[in-house]
Order: sequence, then structure tokens, then C-alpha cells
Amino acid sequence: MEKMFETAVRQKYRYPFKGMISTEDLWDLSLSNLDAVFKVLNAEKKQSEEESLLSVKSDKDTALDNKIAIVRYIVSVKLDEREKAAKAAEVKAQREKILSIMANKQEADLANKSIEELKAMLEELK
Repeated sequence: MEKMFETAVRQKYRYPFKGMISTEDLWDLSLSNLDAVFKVLNAEKKQSEEESLLSVKSDKDTALDNKIAIVRYIVSVKLDEREKAAKAAEVKAQREKILSIMANKQEADLANKSIEELKAMLEELK
């Protein structure tokens, strides 16, 4: 994949999205916009395959295949990042819930102490 990105940058690949955008700009697109770019590239590929009388791949076909692979890769990375962020948010919410319950239990434990125990605790804090 690294080689493909190098090729994309060196050959200045452009992708159809509100005009033309560069490979780097793909990272800024939403998943739905990336899907739209993929659909246009895929339609180009199908048209290219239909028009050819020969099964020889041209440089244009190779570039198109690379562009499609790059868009797929970026989508997979973004989906993975989204999944990790959702999992992190879930873990954070669970952690906050546990901390809240612990605080409530500590408060209840403190509230159940006798007056003498509370006075002793206050004396220790001085």
C-alpha cells in the first residue's frame, strides 16, 4: 500500500469530487463522500473494461485500479478509526459509571459512621 501512495503522489492522481481533488484531500472527506468518489471511479472502470477490445492494461487502467484501491484503503482506515472511537467512548462511559458508583458507596460508608468515628476522622485532618 505504501508503494501505491508513493505512486499516487508522484503521478499526482486526481479524484472526481466537486471538481478534482488530490490523494491527500481524500483523508478529509466523509465516508459518504468517499463512497461517492468510489462510485465514480468504479463507473469509469466498468466503462473502460467495456470499451476495450484487448485485455491489455493501459497506464490509465492501472492508475484507475490504484485510485480505487486507495479509496478503499482510506475507507477501511476511517471505519476502523470510527469503531475504535466508539469502543473508547463506551469504555469511558463505563469507567465514569463505575467511578460514580464507587463515590456513592464511599459517601454511604461515610454516612453510616458513628459520630465518634466522624469526630476522630476530623481530628486526623487537623
